[in-house]
Amino acid sequence: MKARPDPDQLLRRVQAEEQRERRGRLKVFLGYAPRVGKSLRMFDEGRRRKERGQDVVVAAVQEKSSDAVREIVGRLENIATVAGAIDLPAIFRRRPEVCLIDELAFDNPAGSAHPYRWQDVEAILKQGIAVISAINVQHIREQQDAVEAITGKRAARSIPQKFLREAEEIEVVDAPPDVSNGDGRSLAELRELALLLAADVVDYQLQQYLDSNGVAAHWGTQERILVCLTPRSNAADMLQSGQRNARRFHGALLVAYVAQTGLNAADQERLDANLALAHDLGAEVHRLPPGNFADALLAFAREQRITQLFLGHSQRDRSPVERLIDLAEDFDVRLFPHGQVG
Repeated sequence: MKARPDPDQLLRRVQAEEQRERRGRLKVFLGYAPRVGKSLRMFDEGRRRKERGQDVVVAAVQEKSSDAVREIVGRLENIATVAGAIDLPAIFRRRPEVCLIDELAFDNPAGSAHPYRWQDVEAILKQGIAVISAINVQHIREQQDAVEAITGKRAARSIPQKFLREAEEIEVVDAPPDVSNGDGRSLAELRELALLLAADVVDYQLQQYLDSNGVAAHWGTQERILVCLTPRSNAADMLQSGQRNARRFHGALLVAYVAQTGLNAADQERLDANLALAHDLGAEVHRLPPGNFADALLAFAREQRITQLFLGHSQRDRSPVERLIDLAEDFDVRLFPHGQVG
């Protein structure tokens, strides 16, 4: 007999769908280095939309814009910023179809409605107004360690990656052949980061669609490897293998551990060392709240659309591992046998 749908779950699904229908659409032009032309592409799309009959306004533009950008912006309706912040009341009164907003990673001055410009964009989207914006991968908070490892520089301002995941459309802007902002290898590595980030957004949107339509599947466009850490294990082999596989398949490396209280000094030191190694290898590290080890990892792996789970185990206690394997229907589990240390 087919199970009846849960009424609360159906209600949440309907409410989420209604909220998406009311929300404006977000498109982001993603650059992987300065001066690749993302702002020009953004404003040029606004110009073309206006020519097609859409009601388009410029809500924010960088002060140091190129002549080509200033020429396009001069042909569009502009709503001036207030001390550098978007004039939200003016936008809401005007209610255009589309807002063009540059310099997404901008910190608003004190006294503004929101601390950050990306939060202003969220407010505009909630009014049913579409937004087209632009940002470089160096300004995505969760990617800044990787960018710094490549370029030796770290951007002062950032936006959370979860905001980018709300974009209905993301377009990676390739550098023209004559761009002179770094060596070829660095540009190639930054480009790869941007492409993986765009794939992550596609993965998220696909999963949102599947969830909203009640499809119990976890499909993705890239490999996502999760390494599970415990205070009592030697995780170096797992972490290094996870990094090699993530690079080989152009995927993402995540690390997670379930928080525990009352760890002794040796266990805490070992866990800290493993976490430090994970950061050095460029992993995205997550601390899960205390609770059942297997349940916490399963829930996190499904939420993050994991394709491979790396897990260490000893012969002393295999029951949590066996339970994980039994319940892991959406991803592969790879075991790393080792004795406990300490």
